[in-house]
Amino acid sequence: MRIVGLTGGIASGKSTVSNLFKSIGIPVVDADLVARDVLKKDTDGYNKVVAAFGEDILQASGEVDRAKLGLIVFSDPAKRQLLNRLLAPYISSGIFYEILKLWLRGCKVIVLDIPLLFEAKMDKWTKPIIVVWVDTETQLQRLMARDRISEEDARNRINAQMSLDLKRIKADIVIDNSGSLEELEAQFRKVVFQVSRPLTWTEFWLSRQGAFTALISIIIGVVAGKKVYGISL
Repeated sequence: MRIVGLTGGIASGKSTVSNLFKSIGIPVVDADLVARDVLKKDTDGYNKVVAAFGEDILQASGEVDRAKLGLIVFSDPAKRQLLNRLLAPYISSGIFYEILKLWLRGCKVIVLDIPLLFEAKMDKWTKPIIVVWVDTETQLQRLMARDRISEEDARNRINAQMSLDLKRIKADIVIDNSGSLEELEAQFRKVVFQVSRPLTWTEFWLSRQGAFTALISIIIGVVAGKKVYGISL
């Protein structure tokens, strides 16, 4: 199995690239969706976050107000680190569970969409790593327009993550999303060709087909060994 890492920054266009992968049938494990499940009402993650941050972060329905929680943690590094510590185990487990389900389905290539891919050290498990990059000013303007927030709040959110310039250095593939959607799609088509190449031998043995092949080989080897052992008697 080939696990492709996809990351970027807030308002970099990573979600657009993620959706492009889905549109051509390549499955995507979205860490943001996993995180939403982790924060659903009455889950362990929910209970720990409410205990730590108080009921002021809740909506009238009792669900976590993610926008309100975001304002708190993006303006206070200590509280952001606390939230990450509380939820990281649940999010990691959820991601690996989604990967396992795709492995059981026989998927040979999946995309792991994680905003904090490098910060969470999950880049060790992905190859190649794709970074969706934009220049800082474009990112700032897009974020302010998208979320209708002030420049200060937008900068706080951007600065809370590893810079896109640093992520770009760590990437195997860079998609420059500073231009139009058409330009982005043109780059995406080239990326699809790269990530869809035949599996390496290592990737093959990690796939479901490879595992079954290895299991059959072991069974045949054991049976053959028994026959030889029987003859030697």
